[in-house]
Amino acid sequence: MKPLLASTAAALCLAASTIASADTTLILGEAGPNRGARAAALQSFADDVTARTNGEVNIDIQWGGALFKANAAAQAIADGVADLGTVIAVYFPQEMLSYSFADLPMRNEDAWVGMRATDELMRTSDAITKSLADQNLVYIGTFTTSAVNIACKDVAIRRVEDIAGLKVRGVGAYGDTFRDFGANMVAMPIYDAYQGLDTGLLNCSQGYSYAVAALKQQEVMTSYTLLNWGQVGALGIFMNKDVYDSLDAETQSAMADAGIAMADKLGELITAANDAALETMKDAGVEVVDLPAGERDKLVQQGKQYVDEWVERANAAGLDGTSLLEQYRTLLEKYAEERDGQGYPWARG
Repeated sequence: MKPLLASTAAALCLAASTIASADTTLILGEAGPNRGARAAALQSFADDVTARTNGEVNIDIQWGGALFKANAAAQAIADGVADLGTVIAVYFPQEMLSYSFADLPMRNEDAWVGMRATDELMRTSDAITKSLADQNLVYIGTFTTSAVNIACKDVAIRRVEDIAGLKVRGVGAYGDTFRDFGANMVAMPIYDAYQGLDTGLLNCSQGYSYAVAALKQQEVMTSYTLLNWGQVGALGIFMNKDVYDSLDAETQSAMADAGIAMADKLGELITAANDAALETMKDAGVEVVDLPAGERDKLVQQGKQYVDEWVERANAAGLDGTSLLEQYRTLLEKYAEERDGQGYPWARG
């Protein structure tokens, strides 16, 4: 029989001294709302864990930052505020350094390929596992925002030279690269980009196809350029290591398998959502531009300095940044080949 796992370190100690329950309930903290593709994938993960453990493990998702905000997630999970939860690496540049390779501006535009490559590296790297263990964390599964593209009003980006002089809302190193090409960067949340485009405060806003449609930005934009470049993929589920270590091997295995399956589910959902968003844009009269490969390669080459900076930071933190990045590139190739040879998992019948 397994003890009921509470969501605080103090409650965990108390539970250990009480009569055990036949079921295990794990508390999962999620800063975002219960809507959209990622929320659906998270719920599918929770349901999958229950199914794989024959109903013995239930996951209680606390949505909307009820337990902690996004910028407090890593420490809150490590401290036992929740048994597990979603962590966004950009809020923890040092603590999640070993995860943030998935945010780098390199050739990595396919959501499913990126997630599966990230997931395998996070599971198989002893260095990453140790780095997380030192923080009392265990990796469980990964998400992605999908490919970074750019929406514009009254202008269109057809080549990198078109970037110069534009007022742009950027995303991480992708925004930094646009600055290198002469963009005037405007600090603004994606949720305010509609008004920014509408009023002229912005010429363009980097973002993700499904988010453009969800935020109805097609109403205030005239072009949308598919950059065919990269994605922001360092956001995922992590677990309190003390709680994880208290689970039996079968339950740990079930959670790992459910974490892998979650990437397939989100890949299916977000690919469909992105395709539908492009149709919504076209129906609204937005011009969809496919950036030529040669122009995309200029972005990749300019962004290489930010990849190199990550390697240097990783090395300084005791990680072999060069080796990790080479492993990641190899895994990206592996899953791209699987996709090309077998199709996406949800389309294989």
